[in-house]
Amino acid sequence: MDTDAQKQSLLDELELARARTGQLVTSLPADKLNVPYHPGVNPPLWEMGHAAFFYEVFVFNLLDGTPSYDPSMDDLWDSFHVEHQDRWRADLFPGRQKTLEYFHTIYDRVAERIRSRALTDRELYLYRYAIYHQNMHIESLIWCRQTVGYPVPPDYRGDRPAPGEAISGDAQVPAGRWLIGMPGESDAFATDDFAFDAEKPRFEVELPAFAISRTPVSNREFLAFVEDGGYRRPELWSFGGRKWLATEQDVQRVHGAGAPMLRTPEHPLYWRWHNGVWQERVFDRWLPLAMEAPVTHISYWEAEAFCTWAGRRLPTEYEWEVAALGNRPGEPFRRYPWGNEVPDASRADMDARAMARNPVFDYAAGDSPFGCRQMVGSVWEWTCNEFLPYDGFKVDMYPFMSTLQFATHKVTKGGSCATSSNLIRGTYRQAYLPFRSDVYTGFRTCAL
Repeated sequence: MDTDAQKQSLLDELELARARTGQLVTSLPADKLNVPYHPGVNPPLWEMGHAAFFYEVFVFNLLDGTPSYDPSMDDLWDSFHVEHQDRWRADLFPGRQKTLEYFHTIYDRVAERIRSRALTDRELYLYRYAIYHQNMHIESLIWCRQTVGYPVPPDYRGDRPAPGEAISGDAQVPAGRWLIGMPGESDAFATDDFAFDAEKPRFEVELPAFAISRTPVSNREFLAFVEDGGYRRPELWSFGGRKWLATEQDVQRVHGAGAPMLRTPEHPLYWRWHNGVWQERVFDRWLPLAMEAPVTHISYWEAEAFCTWAGRRLPTEYEWEVAALGNRPGEPFRRYPWGNEVPDASRADMDARAMARNPVFDYAAGDSPFGCRQMVGSVWEWTCNEFLPYDGFKVDMYPFMSTLQFATHKVTKGGSCATSSNLIRGTYRQAYLPFRSDVYTGFRTCAL
């Protein structure tokens, strides 16, 4: 791609990130911008200010040495200086209008810098880093709305753009030698592909043959586990899972039924049995449970217990990536299950369009080389691996993107219905603590 085209691509992505963030904030009335305190989400105005601050640090401070827009706010927009609970303190932060002014001022300056300066590989890398970081926070803004029961995000259409015919069973993946990850051995600022440090460096792995489900686990399949008393059968749960169940129940007794996100676990987080039918809360509405849609908002411990009940197991992260991409040494490299064409609504449920309400057999155009469906989009899929660095790992420009999660989080793969389509690829590794179920997490299983 030539420099002018790269600049235009950056400007387009920057403007899209600006527009989507702005819509997610300004579409809420002022009294909903400071959401009730919750350990898994941030107030929308803080998310907006933090995104702008990231551009200041990694574009203007790092490249130009220019001072901040408001140095007195630097510690408050910096996630490593302001404690999570303090982000809700209205007395510490500017209001809606001043935050919007700050946000748009920084974006105007970034856009002007892109247009007016020569574009080096280092600058291209840093621009991309900041834009993709913001897209992560766009996903956070979406799951914030789900967590606190706010209206659907502006991009939500609730349609079914890519119906498919029902499929079931396992894909058979042969034994062999496979490629995992993205390049990173020699040039952290390579212009051909962007990848975060935890995806690098690429390496080869030898795997035995395995069988993996062609689709994510559906609500119908998970309901069978629920109705078979899965949450009340301790023999199905590991030590960590039993501890998670007990912790949820203890907090429920202490804080009462109104405690956010916490309940006596008998079913997934946003399900309920109401007037003789199963329902699921989708933002601020209770809707009939979409039986063929992927089960969402599932913790690692719930996924693990389901596997024990079903006589299955979770895939390793290497198995997952091989089933999704099928990259072999010496062959053309695939970024996505279908090849290298960018994701669109015919291939994946992303960009907050359908919010994982469509059947697990939809999006046939996104199938992997082995016939696995919806391995990109819909739900982040749990794997059995701890989030650890690959051999040869080197920290990129932002030292905390991966390192704080090593050894304490689990690896999820594939992106979700809330993930931005310009962010995800098959090599991307997202780290979540195993108890998290407020994010858009689901899973698929492997044969034992």
